Amino acid sequence: MSQVNKETKVERKPKVESYDIAKSDETLHLAVDLAKFIKENRLYQNIQGKEYVNVEGWQYAGSRLGILPVVEHVVNISTDDEIKYQAKVNLLDLRSQQVVGAGFAICSNKEQGKKYYQEFAIASMAQTRAIGKAYRNILAWIIRAAGYEPTPVEEMDYAGNDSSAKPAVPTEKKATMKAAPATAAAEAAAADAEPTPGVRYASAKQKEEIIRLLNNPVITRQEKTKMLLNINRFDEERASQAIEKLKKVIEDREDGQSAAA
Repeated sequence: MSQVNKETKVERKPKVESYDIAKSDETLHLAVDLAKFIKENRLYQNIQGKEYVNVEGWQYAGSRLGILPVVEHVVNISTDDEIKYQAKVNLLDLRSQQVVGAGFAICSNKEQGKKYYQEFAIASMAQTRAIGKAYRNILAWIIRAAGYEPTPVEEMDYAGNDSSAKPAVPTEKKATMKAAPATAAAEAAAADAEPTPGVRYASAKQKEEIIRLLNNPVITRQEKTKMLLNINRFDEERASQAIEKLKKVIEDREDGQSAAA
């Protein structure tokens, strides 16, 4: 082998796997990868029984899509008795070199728990929140598909100035959708009632398995969407039932396709 060929072989690097946000099938595969990465690195917090992803998890999702945050500005809007900063972050698509999203955020030492924060920490949190907000604006459905709440943990920090205020946990309105075909998968997805207080929610492993099954080609897009909208409402038992029903539907449909062939 010539010296040139040797050098070429040494310098050749493996291709880095990435996803295209415009291709729904690829982003659903990203959701499975994301669920595993967030769980293994504990990039989430449990707030009142729901799991919210840290900004690092949102950044990982964005980086796999070739979308990186760029801080446009950090503005000091403090007053005599308050340290307050506003930040704006743009999202840059490395493939097209176009800005594909943006997020604004504010942080103040008047917020609960931040009374003794130094000025640099307030400015830094404003930037962190803006990064999470920017990603949320375009990637919330991917985080939802991964089995987590589509709100960055950093947005949950603010509980108001009143120390007696309840934690700022967002309430979700149930999505209104047309009825899906009456299949076993759709029936499993229709279990959208909120679990009673104290119930054990579906584990990250169960959610990951549901998403993996939903990526099977025999499951329709409508069925995928309906189940993903309700996945965070599943308790452990309901998640187990959904997994078994999905497996049966996939088996039945694959058998039907084989018979037709």
